[in-house]
Amino acid sequence: MDIASLIGFIGAIGMILGAMISGGGVGPFIDVPSILIVVGGTFFSVMYTCPLPVFLASFGAMAKAFLPPIKKMDQLVERMAELAAIARKDGMMALEGQDVPDKFFQKGLQMLVDGADEGKLVTQLNGEIKAMKARHETNQNVVKGWIDIGPAMGMIGTLIGLVLMLGNMADPKAIGPAMAVALLTTMYGAIIANIIFMPMLVKLEGYTAYEVIYRGLVVVGLRNIARGESPRNIQDQMVSALPPKMQAKLEAA
Repeated sequence: MDIASLIGFIGAIGMILGAMISGGGVGPFIDVPSILIVVGGTFFSVMYTCPLPVFLASFGAMAKAFLPPIKKMDQLVERMAELAAIARKDGMMALEGQDVPDKFFQKGLQMLVDGADEGKLVTQLNGEIKAMKARHETNQNVVKGWIDIGPAMGMIGTLIGLVLMLGNMADPKAIGPAMAVALLTTMYGAIIANIIFMPMLVKLEGYTAYEVIYRGLVVVGLRNIARGESPRNIQDQMVSALPPKMQAKLEAA
């Protein structure tokens, strides 16, 4: 569980609810027609932008903003050095069945065991990284759809409310509900875009960037094992391949 995501989401919603309650209660801010226009309309409009399997899969991807599969760089570097020592001492076949932190690492290690040369190894694993980025971008584009369409649906609801209000100016009782639709749909659209999905998108993009760095580090380590480099040299090259902030964190650990 990502504590920052959970606290940030609950805190933002809590601040908004607190302001509503202090102003007289939540009731005036709940309007069923507005919810149907913004939440329902956005849901189906986003579905319209992509194939149904992609739309459904995006909800699983969104959950990663709160339950990220973060892998630790320091453990990766340490394990890669251990495997390099085993390979230099007993040969590549000794790497068969060795425990590794993730499936991507396992696939690359198995390629070494199966006799893949450095060029084939790097090409295959880099292709896997590109495919992963493409999958993530597909899911993130669905999240962007919520961000873009939510406020637009809010504006549509505002226009509907204004039309209803202007069409019933002679009936004072109709003005209030129509004005509620006009104002609340804009608020709902802003909440959907800026409280729920914009922070989620930023988080998911950050996790993708982290995963790309992690997998790139795996490629660096396995490539050097294929070359027969020493464990110490492999460790140094992996650390040097990291961004400066991550380098400092690993060196301080």
